Amino acid sequence: MLDFTSSLYLGFEHPSSDLPAWPQLTLGKPAALEVLPGIPRLERELASLAGCERALVAPSTLHLFWDLFAIMAHRDLNIFLDRGSYPIARWAVERAAAAGVPVRTFPQHDVKALLWALSNAGRARPVIVTDGFSPSSGAAAPLADYADFAVSRGGLLVVDDTQALGVFGPSPALSTPYGKGGGGSLQKFGLRHPGIVVVSSLAKAFGVPIAMLGGSAALIEKFLENSKTRMHCSPPSAAEVWAACHALKENRRVGEALRSKLGQLVACFRRGLKSLGLLASRSLFPVQPLRLPQDMDVRAFYQELLERGIQPVLHSGSGSSNVQCSFVLTARHRLTDIDKALEALVHAIAIPIASDRKGREI
Repeated sequence: MLDFTSSLYLGFEHPSSDLPAWPQLTLGKPAALEVLPGIPRLERELASLAGCERALVAPSTLHLFWDLFAIMAHRDLNIFLDRGSYPIARWAVERAAAAGVPVRTFPQHDVKALLWALSNAGRARPVIVTDGFSPSSGAAAPLADYADFAVSRGGLLVVDDTQALGVFGPSPALSTPYGKGGGGSLQKFGLRHPGIVVVSSLAKAFGVPIAMLGGSAALIEKFLENSKTRMHCSPPSAAEVWAACHALKENRRVGEALRSKLGQLVACFRRGLKSLGLLASRSLFPVQPLRLPQDMDVRAFYQELLERGIQPVLHSGSGSSNVQCSFVLTARHRLTDIDKALEALVHAIAIPIASDRKGREI
């Protein structure tokens, strides 16, 4: 079975044989009291990679968002949530809303709607929350506009950059279609300001279930002083810390080559999708949704692919209850894998249109 469901975009797997030995898995104490020896170096490297003044690590983006918005709930703020934001950021915003912070949502990447909401929200400092890149829409958020709106009003831009970290960077070119370095959206757009906060998991391109918070030194210090999860939740283990260090080392060593290969694979797959009339995304991002006929029985289409040895992702459509099918490519795929997937799509697209349980056409 050819797997097109993994979001390990660069193909990093971190077998134990590639990692240094550690004397103990955990210190048995919260991060608020002491951190593992490798963490300070890891945090410095992550800050440099993402283009932030300072960074810290946590077990997940949920831990970071949970604390970040709990801290914000004690301030005079208005939160503006891009409707396309990933659920984890939304959950944290809901926590702030439950504490009485006004929250307004606006359509995904709609600059005019956001500007209108800001102009009608009073004088409280704005906090704009968004994903850096949306695989479902195949588009980057207008981060420069968002940042300008937030910082010009004394507020913050909070970016969930999980999808972009390890993939995007500055200076895209034919040989480096995603840009260089893999530092994510802030590096891609050259954004530097103490009013910009980035929260990213390393579990996608870098293949490590650990997360980072990046921002100004003052903001990170305030977070450290007020974090509850750093006192009451388990910190990252030595295995995760050393795997993250290994990921950054490999990114420096072979990251550009892997991103180049990934871009070539995605471009090849997109050419095939276009020839079949299935191309849906505008982006070279490794998550490629399919544009299927409206009357297509998507579940039957998906089952046909499985029977032909191809496993894509079956998921709910963005903002609706309809079912969609997407392919996720990684640098571990080969051109022969792409050929096999496209061949299976040729046959699967020919299945009958949707029918009810009695076999009648809908």
